[in-house]
Amino acid sequence: MSVLKKPLVTEKVSALNEKGRYGFFVDINANKVEIKKAVEKQYGVNVVSVNTMNVMGKLKTRYTKTGILAGRQQNYKKAIVTLAEGEVIDFYSNV
Repeated sequence: MSVLKKPLVTEKVSALNEKGRYGFFVDINANKVEIKKAVEKQYGVNVVSVNTMNVMGKLKTRYTKTGILAGRQQNYKKAIVTLAEGEVIDFYSNV
């Protein structure tokens, strides 16, 4: 089980990257200490703080010939990681 699922790459998080803050989709059961250790191990940086948020999956409804199908997307967890001054994570280095 991996703690870090994938980096969060949106316009809002890209604006935070300039301030030394990076976003990640993380395992729903991961806590802040595990997230901090995983980021430090994988990227070789010093993490100052970790903020997490649990996001409820959206309700989705689909209209078909047989009737209405209603469901919900999966819940997920996001983490915003603040790095020490002057440290950078480059997500695009191996693209």
